[in-house]
Amino acid sequence: MPTPSGPNAFAYVWRSPWVRLVVFLVAFYAVYRFVGNITSTLVDFAVAFLIAYLANPLLNWLERGRVKRGLGVAFVLLIFAGLLTLAGGLVVTVAGQFIQLFQQLPAQINNLSDLLDRMTGWLSERGVPGLDNAQTRITDAAQEWVQNIGQNIVPILQNALNSTGTLFNSLVSIGGIIGQILLILLLSIYIMLDYGRINTSLLRAFPRPWQPRVLEFSGLVGTAVGGYVRGQLIIAAFIGIFVWLGLMLLGIPSAAAIGFLAGVFNIVPYLGPIIGATPALLLALPDGWVKMLLVVVVFVLANQIEGNFLSPYILSRTTDLHPVTVLLAILIGAGLFGFAGALLAVPAVALIKLTLEKYYYPSRIYSEGP
Repeated sequence: MPTPSGPNAFAYVWRSPWVRLVVFLVAFYAVYRFVGNITSTLVDFAVAFLIAYLANPLLNWLERGRVKRGLGVAFVLLIFAGLLTLAGGLVVTVAGQFIQLFQQLPAQINNLSDLLDRMTGWLSERGVPGLDNAQTRITDAAQEWVQNIGQNIVPILQNALNSTGTLFNSLVSIGGIIGQILLILLLSIYIMLDYGRINTSLLRAFPRPWQPRVLEFSGLVGTAVGGYVRGQLIIAAFIGIFVWLGLMLLGIPSAAAIGFLAGVFNIVPYLGPIIGATPALLLALPDGWVKMLLVVVVFVLANQIEGNFLSPYILSRTTDLHPVTVLLAILIGAGLFGFAGALLAVPAVALIKLTLEKYYYPSRIYSEGP
C-alpha cells in the first residue's frame, strides 16, 4: 500500500490558527491550575535552593581545602544550628527588652509633654501663632500610639516568652511552621550535596542552542538573588550591632531591642535607623538634650556609613532599588505567598530590573518601538 505523500490529519488541522490558539489557551490554563496547586511546594523549593546557593561558596572553599562535600554540608548545618541557637537566645533577650521598652514608654510621654510645653512657650513668646493646643494634641497622639502598642504587642511577647503560653502551645500543637522549616532544610541538604549535578540537570532541560543564554541569565539570577540577600544581611547586621553598641555606650535602656529593630527594618533602605531612633529618643528624654543629641549622632552615623560606604561597596554588583519599590515588593510578596514570599520578593524584583537593563533597554523594541 503506497504511503501518502501529503500532510497527515494532525498537520492539516494544526494549520488552522484557531486550533493553535485553542490548544495554547488550554495548555496555558492547565499549567496555571497545576502551578496554582503546587505553589507552596515551589516556594519551599525556591527557599531551599536559595539556602544552598548562599552556602555553595563556602562548600566550594572547603572542597578546595580537601574537605569532602558531605563533611562540608555537615559543617554548614552546624553553623546553621549555631546561628539558630544564637538567634533564639537573642530573640528571648530582645523580646524581654521590648516588654521593658513598651512599659517604659508611657512614663516618657510625660517628659515629652514637659519638653513640648517648654518649646511651645518659647515659640509663643517669640510670636509664633497656632501653638495653643499643639502640645496637647501631640501628647495625646503619642499616648494613644503607646497604648495601642502595649495592648497589642506586649501580650504576644509575654506569651512567646512563657513556655506554657498559648502562642507556644499552638505552634507546637499545629506543627505546620516547624514541618515546613524541616522540609525546606531537608531539601536544601540534598541540593547542597548535589549542587553541581542538579544545576547541570536543570541546564540540560533546555535545548542546546538556548543553553548559553540560560547560563548568562543564571548569572543575573546569582547577582540579583545571592548578591542582594548576602549584601542586605551584612548591612542589616552592621546596623543592628552599630546601633546596639552605640546606645549601650550611651546608657540607653533596651539598647539590644532597639538595635534589633533597626537591623530588621533596614530591609527597606534607610527605614531601620528612622524607626529605631523614635523609642531611643524617648528613652533619652529624661537625661536631657545632650543625651538626645548623642542618640541622634549614633543613628546619623549608622545611616551615613550604610548609605555612603556599605551599600555602594556591598551592593555595587547588584541593583540599587528605590525604597518604595522594596516596600511594595515586600507587601505584594507577603500578600501572595506569606512570609516566604516576602523574603523572595525583593530579589525577584532585583532580577526583573537586571533583566530589563540587560536585554530590554538595549533592544530595538525599546529604542524604536514594537
